[in-house]
Amino acid sequence: MDHHHHRHPLHNTHVKLLAFDLLSLTQIPSDPISFSRHGTLLSRAETLGLVTSLDLKPGKFLKFVVDDGTGCVDCVLWLNHLTSPYFARRSPSDVRQIAASANHFASEVKLGAVARVRGRITKYRGVVQITVSDVVVERDPNAEILHWLDCVRLARKCYDVLPPK
Repeated sequence: MDHHHHRHPLHNTHVKLLAFDLLSLTQIPSDPISFSRHGTLLSRAETLGLVTSLDLKPGKFLKFVVDDGTGCVDCVLWLNHLTSPYFARRSPSDVRQIAASANHFASEVKLGAVARVRGRITKYRGVVQITVSDVVVERDPNAEILHWLDCVRLARKCYDVLPPK
């Protein structure tokens, strides 16, 4: 088996997953940015559910939990762009823009809101979480049901279909 497991076409897609599915992904030891779901490699996910807890450290991060009824997903939205050496090489105007949009996302996330979260699948202290790239607060009361249906349909039609050898 070669190092790259033949990256799956879904690898850079925000794959819609229900929490129980997301939390059961396994990290690939040789390639820690990849997670396996029945042999399919994923690196990004989208989840949607009720915000049940919030922990804001201004200028550092917002941690929040999204509960979709099948489980709870920890989400972390970094707010340290202006001080993080990781961004020091980027152009200041880009960094300011990234920081501004992260702060905007953080201000949208409220307890009891229904949030659609997209980001990278990461692991922290042994638990799968999402490092957030964007958050949308859903106003549509049917958003959760539609997300569930999408997840179930996509799992059946796309994610569980093994790529042809």
